[in-house]
Amino acid sequence: MRTADGADPSVLVFGRQVYAVLAKDLLLEVRTKDALTAMLVFSLLALVTFNFALDLRPEVMSAVGPGVLWVALVFGSTLGLARTFAAERDHGTLEGLLMAPLDRSALYLAKLLANLIIISAAATVSVPAFAVLFDVAVDIPAVLGTLLLGAVGVAAVGTLFSAMASHTRAREVMLPILLFPILVPILIGVVQATGLALGSPTARDMPWLSLLVAFDGIYVAVGALVFDFVLQE
Repeated sequence: MRTADGADPSVLVFGRQVYAVLAKDLLLEVRTKDALTAMLVFSLLALVTFNFALDLRPEVMSAVGPGVLWVALVFGSTLGLARTFAAERDHGTLEGLLMAPLDRSALYLAKLLANLIIISAAATVSVPAFAVLFDVAVDIPAVLGTLLLGAVGVAAVGTLFSAMASHTRAREVMLPILLFPILVPILIGVVQATGLALGSPTARDMPWLSLLVAFDGIYVAVGALVFDFVLQE
């Protein structure tokens, strides 16, 4: 049965559930700024450290720069991803959330979108900082578009493994151990795609953006399918 405007009620309910959890998480982040602050501070400190530690000449910067940028962003992102279920865990409301008539896929998608927005916000600040620190001419819209595709994969895998690691005491240690090996295809693709955006001569002429879109779709679909199982473990 459809509504008067032809919409499927189940889709509307799913959308409302996603919106409710997403709005709650973003409102909490706006109030505390815990995840964004941690990501930004770590990413910027990493970029500053690389700037002092590496003597990168302009002719090699376009080749090495994408790797430097993504090391800073991914390691910074783990600090925010580790807090995906922090509010529910700290306040003991995770069990209540799981008992609510809430589709687990909606919960996963809402958490994924919240992480994606926070990671994208951190990247929006980190990319201009990277350009200034390393004196690189950056096509910011092109690089940010590439980073967005990479951030989707990082958020998709990070959200799933954050739920998995939340059951352990050493969750801050477990998350990177679980996360980094699975992110290898995304990191290879996004570093090469970012290199193309920066005009790197070593970036291979392959459909890296198509590869990123494919892996993003796979990671999001698999995460939505197994999220319920992960929460029950």
